[in-house]
Amino acid sequence: MKKLKGTGVALITPLLEDKSIDFEALKKIVDFVSDGGVDYLVVMGTTGESATLNKAEKVKVLQAVSSYNKLGLPIVYGIGGNDTHALLEEINSTDLQSVDAILSVSPYYNKPAQSGIIAHFESIANASPVPIMLYNIPGRTMSNMSAQTTLTLANHPNIIGMKEASGNMEQCMQIVAHKPKEFLLISGDDMLTSAMRAIGCEGVISVLANAYPDIIKEIIHGNAEASMKATFRLLEINSLMYEESNPVGIKYLMSQMGLCRGEVRLPLIEASSGLQEKIKAAASRV
Repeated sequence: MKKLKGTGVALITPLLEDKSIDFEALKKIVDFVSDGGVDYLVVMGTTGESATLNKAEKVKVLQAVSSYNKLGLPIVYGIGGNDTHALLEEINSTDLQSVDAILSVSPYYNKPAQSGIIAHFESIANASPVPIMLYNIPGRTMSNMSAQTTLTLANHPNIIGMKEASGNMEQCMQIVAHKPKEFLLISGDDMLTSAMRAIGCEGVISVLANAYPDIIKEIIHGNAEASMKATFRLLEINSLMYEESNPVGIKYLMSQMGLCRGEVRLPLIEASSGLQEKIKAAASRV
C-alpha cells in the first residue's frame, strides 16, 4: 500500500455551537490540508471525536469527506473498539467503497491478553473487504501491543501496517527489523516522526497536520536536517495539543486560523482561557 506512505492527517470533526457537525467547515479543512500537501486523509480517528459521534454521523462525515476530496487522496476510516462482534457488524454494514483502508485501535478497557488482541484483529481482517491498519496507543487503551504481536499480525494478508503511538523506540525497531517488507510502520506521534524515520518508519498519521500540513510534510518528506528543523518548530505547541485532551487543543488552534469553531462534545470541554493564551503565544512562534 505505497499510497499510504507519507503524511496522513487525522481529521478533526468541526462542530457548530449546538454541537452538530459543521460540514461547511469540514470542506474548508479538507481543502486546506489537501492544498497543504498531505498524502492521505484519516476519517474518524480519535482526533475526529469518534468516541462521541454515533454511527449515522460517522457515515455522514465519511461521505462528506469523500465528496470534498478534490485531489482524490486515499481515505483511511476508523473502525475500532473493544467489542469484536460489534466491529464485525459495523464493517459489514458500512459502505466502504470510498475507503482505502480501515484504521483499527487495539481493544481498550477489557485489557485482553496478547493472544486475545491477535484473535481480535484476525477476525476483523478476515471480515474486512479493505485492508486493516493496526493502531497501538497504550496511553488510551491501557494495554500495549508487543512487537511480537504486531509481527504475528503483519503476516496476515489483509493487515498492511501499524500506527505506533507507544513511544517505545526499541519496540518500533524490533518491528522494523523483523517485519515483512511491504508492512508499513506509521508514526502515531508527530514529535517522534523524524526519529522514527531514521529507523525505517514510512509515514505519520498526524494531529498537527490539521493546522500545519506543510510543516508535517517537511518532517516526513524532507532530508534529515530539514525534518528535524521542522520538528523543532512544532515542539512547543505540540504538547499544548494534549494538555486538556485531544482534540481540544488542535480545535482551538484551528479556530484561531479561521478554519472552524473550537467546539467539542462532552465529556470534553473547550480549551480553558489559560490554555488558549498558551496556544496563541506558541502559535506566534511557529
